[in-house]
Amino acid sequence: MRIAICAAQVPFTRGGSEMLIDSLAAQLRDRGIETDVVQLPFKWYPSREVLSHALAWRLLDLTESGGRPIDRVIATKFPSYLVRHPNKALWLFHQFRQAYDLEDSAFGDLNDAGVRDAARRMDGTAFGECRQIFTISGNVSRRLRVYNGVESTPLYPPPPLEGRYRCDGYGDFILSVGRIESIKRVDLLIRAVATSKARPRCVIAGEGPDKDRLMSLAKELGVADRVAFEGWVSEERLLDLYATCRAVYYAPYDEDYGFVTLEAFRSRKPVVTAPDSGGVLEWVTDEETGLVTALEAAIDRVMGDQALCERMGSVGYQRAESVTWDRVIEALVPA
Repeated sequence: MRIAICAAQVPFTRGGSEMLIDSLAAQLRDRGIETDVVQLPFKWYPSREVLSHALAWRLLDLTESGGRPIDRVIATKFPSYLVRHPNKALWLFHQFRQAYDLEDSAFGDLNDAGVRDAARRMDGTAFGECRQIFTISGNVSRRLRVYNGVESTPLYPPPPLEGRYRCDGYGDFILSVGRIESIKRVDLLIRAVATSKARPRCVIAGEGPDKDRLMSLAKELGVADRVAFEGWVSEERLLDLYATCRAVYYAPYDEDYGFVTLEAFRSRKPVVTAPDSGGVLEWVTDEETGLVTALEAAIDRVMGDQALCERMGSVGYQRAESVTWDRVIEALVPA
């Protein structure tokens, strides 16, 4: 069997989606399935570029390569699922969210009703062509149902460094991991650090367009000496940070899924999040596996109560054990 994984790629950008693609390909190959990743660059500005990039996927022929058939394609996020194939499965990471849930939010920047309507029409056509439709979380499935009237099954992927996470204790800092952009709301963490009575340190691992603004914010609030920006870190450094932090901050706006939550749980650390963080809340239950409350109060609590962090981290670890690649592959590649 030969499988092509279809993925849209923003050049020079790497995040959870790219790591998930790599992990899926590796898992398929480990099971003896000949697998390749087909990627096309994606650009969403100016807005009409969205339609050109969608058309590029529609024009591809992935039914064969080198005279041998490609037996199945697994599409992931917009616009890769517009590819034509008689045996197309969809494991949806996310749609073009600017045409849906982000349209009227502070993070929406499309401002083109024609592109929005075209994206929705294209989605309707593409979803109707899929043999199976899965998503990476219940939150993504909810969006599909609300906006498109399409039912789907969540398949939760394990975090990228599965089997290597550990806990070395509960240190004196809050950890933030991920691409630094406004929708991830790392600024809320910096503001909470500035007002917290516990005067915690925080470590921010990641890069992104919002980094300079956040560094200026830390200086403005007088906490630059307690906020460390480490940029993209090596796998070993990332594992060390998870292993030694007190808790993990992860409160993006309406997240699709978020590896960070499962990475924290695999490291036996609680997650501090927000009531509107979407897929994160499928795993974080207030007072059980983390805190879903006012951020300043949450930080004061985790910094002042190590036993609480240990208890919540242990429950999170047990909850994360249910997430395995076997279930994902069995669904995406039925016998």
